[in-house]
Amino acid sequence: MKKSIKQLSSILKENPNSKVIFMVGAGISTSCGIPDFRSPKTGLYHNLSKLNLPYAEAVFDIDFFKNNPVPFYILAKELYPGNFKPSKFHYFMKLMEDKNRLHRVYTQNIDTLEREAGISGEKIIEAHGSFASNHCINCNERYELEIFKEKVTNFEEGPGKHDFAKCRKCVDGLIKPNIVFFGENLPSSFFTSLDYDRKLLEKNSDDYIVIFAGTSLAVYPFCSSAAAVPEMATRSLVNKELVGNFKKEPRDSDIVILENCDSVVEELARELGWLEDLEKLISGSDDVKADALEELAADIEKNLTLDEVNITPLTQRDSAKHNNIELQSDTVNR
Repeated sequence: MKKSIKQLSSILKENPNSKVIFMVGAGISTSCGIPDFRSPKTGLYHNLSKLNLPYAEAVFDIDFFKNNPVPFYILAKELYPGNFKPSKFHYFMKLMEDKNRLHRVYTQNIDTLEREAGISGEKIIEAHGSFASNHCINCNERYELEIFKEKVTNFEEGPGKHDFAKCRKCVDGLIKPNIVFFGENLPSSFFTSLDYDRKLLEKNSDDYIVIFAGTSLAVYPFCSSAAAVPEMATRSLVNKELVGNFKKEPRDSDIVILENCDSVVEELARELGWLEDLEKLISGSDDVKADALEELAADIEKNLTLDEVNITPLTQRDSAKHNNIELQSDTVNR
């Protein structure tokens, strides 16, 4: 591990004007205490099994949600932003921004912990959406953060106790957060930013490093981003296992560090001479963001357009292909 970390730190030191693009997944958030999805007996999928889901990922299936929102409400109440604090990896990305070394963070996670760590909203692309704004799944009417938040935080299980967020415009339409479900498209900002950054890397490959962390690289289209990094650019994988394009088409220039994400950034900060800064950032974290979700909601009000949410129903025949989908906390990344 140390050899690879020294290699990565050397590149950052030798190119003081270079910036980092992070591509992150569930593995950077598991140390925050976010429950595992797939672990036997303790995972959230296990806890949802009593609801007789047709398959585990049905909780994020738009057609299933239309007919039975209960499993998603149970899950959302557990995962709702504010229940968890950022990891050391999140704060390292914030430190990168403070050092003017952060170009962008692409995250597959819906926990908003990047914002909780204090990273500026304009630096973050939430590929799978977030809880910060909501829409009606029937008429696409937009709703503010509090509409769904109130219902999910007060949600109670049991017959006759269900009180779902409903649309005021079309009356019967269910309101859900702008989290990408199976059967929905990713936000257009993901594709436009990814294309822009790819061209940037092609023109200035020495000025950027792309770090993939805590991700199985199993979910399309996010998984294709590793192969999209130009050959002349430096890419690194910080993960428990060798995955995706790093495994299928490894490059001689790849910097692969197969260790716990938090341990890696702690050692990297030490190599860069930033460890004290990282520790100060973490210790002062309570003052960084009083409510990152509120800021996110404000950002979305300015930038999000409803045409980014295009519903394409998922049929039962499609369900099998989602069995390997990485959601919030895939165990492969830990």
